[in-house]
Amino acid sequence: MYIVVDDRQMVTSGYVASFKREGISSLGLYADEFNEWLETASESDLEAVQGFVLGSFEERVHSAESIRRYSKAPIIALSDVRSLEETLELFTAKFDDVVRKPVHVREILARSQAIWRRVNANSGKKIQNDTDRLKVFFDGRDPEIDGLPLSLPRRERHILEYLVRKRGHRLTKKQIFDAVYGIYSEDVEDSVVEGHISKLRKKLRQRLGYDPIDAKRYIGYSYVGATS
Repeated sequence: MYIVVDDRQMVTSGYVASFKREGISSLGLYADEFNEWLETASESDLEAVQGFVLGSFEERVHSAESIRRYSKAPIIALSDVRSLEETLELFTAKFDDVVRKPVHVREILARSQAIWRRVNANSGKKIQNDTDRLKVFFDGRDPEIDGLPLSLPRRERHILEYLVRKRGHRLTKKQIFDAVYGIYSEDVEDSVVEGHISKLRKKLRQRLGYDPIDAKRYIGYSYVGATS
């Protein structure tokens, strides 16, 4: 799930709609709403956030520091104009990236993943083993197995991406649901995750010959990776 913050309703609603077209859950907030949400959000809600996209609002330059107290997710600033001074100011304020509008959400997804890769490489953690037969792109493209695409419905693809990104962590059904459907989805039951994962695991087994997702009843799911 992505959090979009801007004091212009047209911007937040526009990007939320764009994320939705890509099958990605997101939440649009005004600056004052965002500050309140950040301070009151549960650990589980914050864990579901895969990136913060910050547009125009008065206290934006100070927001990265506030976010870092609660989350390690990528922080991307949207710039209305090309300004070296603004870009340098935002990077100094510990933003992870600055992108000039207009920008397609698929580029935002790709930039967010690049930030995740860099952070995890620096921390010594592994997101995906380069020798894995399964390759996940995180930018709207279908994954590949042995160099050939594996066509997946969007929800299954997002679940796979989230599991791979959280490799080594045991994720509950609710954590996966919140990340894929959004923490405030009320029109979908979290039990739908079980059906998606069941179908996803079957497709992976058929192509790989084994199941790279470890499932433990009542505990959750973990991506353990592909072996040769």
